[in-house]
Amino acid sequence: MTVIIVGAQLGDEGKGALVDRWGGEADVVVRYQGGDNAGHTVVEDGEEYKLSLVPSGSVRGKTGVLGNGCVVNPRTLFDEIESLQEQGLDPDVRLAERAHVIMPYHRVFDNMEEADKDESGSGTKVGTTGRGIGPTYEDKAGRRGVRVGDLLDPDVLRDRLEYTVPQKRAIAEEVFDVDTGVEFDVDQLVAEYAAYGERLREEGMTVEAGDFLYEQHADGANLLFEGAQGTSIDIDHGNYPYVTSSNPTAGGAAIGSGIGPKLLGEGEIVGIVKAYLSRVGSGPLPTEMTDAEEDLANKIREKGGEFGTVTGRPRRIGWLDIPMLRHAARRSSFTAIAVNHVDVLAGLDELKVCHQYDLDGDTLRTVPATTEEWAACEPAFREFETWAEQDWSAIVEEGYDGLPAAAREYLGYLEEELEAPVYAVGVGPDRDQTVERETPWE
Repeated sequence: MTVIIVGAQLGDEGKGALVDRWGGEADVVVRYQGGDNAGHTVVEDGEEYKLSLVPSGSVRGKTGVLGNGCVVNPRTLFDEIESLQEQGLDPDVRLAERAHVIMPYHRVFDNMEEADKDESGSGTKVGTTGRGIGPTYEDKAGRRGVRVGDLLDPDVLRDRLEYTVPQKRAIAEEVFDVDTGVEFDVDQLVAEYAAYGERLREEGMTVEAGDFLYEQHADGANLLFEGAQGTSIDIDHGNYPYVTSSNPTAGGAAIGSGIGPKLLGEGEIVGIVKAYLSRVGSGPLPTEMTDAEEDLANKIREKGGEFGTVTGRPRRIGWLDIPMLRHAARRSSFTAIAVNHVDVLAGLDELKVCHQYDLDGDTLRTVPATTEEWAACEPAFREFETWAEQDWSAIVEEGYDGLPAAAREYLGYLEEELEAPVYAVGVGPDRDQTVERETPWE
């Protein structure tokens, strides 16, 4: 069976906790896009595991696969694996040989281009993590990238770099007036990255992902696909250009893993929703709390730990945006949803939800195609009854019916608007702090 986990908002919905929880019944957990710009925090028995590349299921001892749709920084990957080993884990991670490699010059270009946009004012500053994700995908599309399989053959690796690096060096020096160093030294890059290739070979970490996963599925394995980021920063379906460079939506699971859409279509697609809205970086946020709501936003930010896992930046806070969620549900065909951080909303003096937008006298029930139109949308709010702080541990034991009536009304509204049942409700960061109504494996 297959299950796809998709972020329904802007990429900080708490997907890792659900992947970790439902990963208990999976045999293989697959990341199908993104790189080490995606932060997941998994909590088990109070122990925090911070992940950026290693699939979240590794905390449960599952085989993790980084699919061909991912971009991989070997430095980050091995550092993360070693950090998890120090915490007592033994992650089993496989890399698609077709996945592209983030090289040191990609990170230079990422920061260089963002700085140039900021200084000149002539470009759109996206607020990237500076991890080289976008430039790596650019080289992939430009057919000048380095793939994981290339690391296994030093001669092929050198050929790739001798073609690409001089171009990169010339652009950095002549266009951006940046002094280049070891990041653009072919000999040093070959030495370092061929060594990564040797380690990958020795540890048996590389696979032809599509074949590996097909065979696992044919043998009856449960496959859990983990999307990074969220729908509204999808390169095609998000608020461009404030987007990531890949497809976090469910369709990306087929392209980014090599498993065909027919097999994936037989499984579940679960959209993960945060009970309010948050965002790191630039871009429109129609429901962002106003200056008059600053104290409320700070309360939610502190209580919800709304700081980027990768960047540490404080997230912007907004009310739940139903047009955004309708957009996500339609793009990925959600069969169910899970709603996190319901506990963070406890004890508020007010609770609002954007039900639809007003744009130049028109009513919109979903997100418009252009970012400029989305930025001009005025949210039309509905107010909901608030609920008090609870003994959430007792509610987890009691189940869904133990949730406060006002919270169940809030969740029922989401089910109706998204035409998908609520499978789980997160009431804390730990794996066991989830009110589970049903699992996608049933």
